Amino acid sequence: MSGKDKSSIRRIRVWDLPIRVFHWVLVLLIGALYLTGAVFDRYLDWHMYLGVSVGGLVIFRLLWGLWGSETARFGQFVPGPRRLWHYLRRGDRDGLRLGHNPLGALSVIALLVLLAAQVGTGLFADDDSFTEGPFNSLVSGDTADWLTAWHKQLFYVLLGFIALHVLAVLFHVLIKRHDLLRAMITGWMRIPASVKVLNPNLRFAGPVAFLLAVVLAGGLAWWVASQIVTL
Repeated sequence: MSGKDKSSIRRIRVWDLPIRVFHWVLVLLIGALYLTGAVFDRYLDWHMYLGVSVGGLVIFRLLWGLWGSETARFGQFVPGPRRLWHYLRRGDRDGLRLGHNPLGALSVIALLVLLAAQVGTGLFADDDSFTEGPFNSLVSGDTADWLTAWHKQLFYVLLGFIALHVLAVLFHVLIKRHDLLRAMITGWMRIPASVKVLNPNLRFAGPVAFLLAVVLAGGLAWWVASQIVTL
């Protein structure tokens, strides 16, 4: 690449380390949940601990969405009807907004809702053998069976949603030439100088905010995990 070509590319920090770690750890945990829940069912005790870990990640993401870095905050990226409609009509033709676009924002919300429902139903589930969710005793047998059925079905809905997410990422990377994968790994996005960036001066949260979110989310997940009884 020539010096002129290099100068035509800007590197802008988009994602902080907590968001990137959340993303990739979640990928690993969902893969492990599938293996321990659907393939190697003799590891259902591990499946429960992994599920609680996902719950802790969801809580962390919700907290980080309240007081984390700018691109992580729900108040910054969740679109209203007008902004969503404008994006559907215009796309990025008026300029690139760093972080989640309106459709990506709705995808984040949907993913968090699905994960919360998946973890929540699992806390009360019963596999009719030796494994019960930590709060199974708080509900009736019929309710536990109903929640167990939903828990199993929701996982395949979640996998389908993840497949759509991967396809959307491939579309943006291969067709629209957005530097999404590199940004989610390094935190920095390469953007052509000719592209107008609507929010170039992003604000990032400090270590105190991060530690507070980790302590609250980790403490709650630890307490739930302590309620798990395995035979």
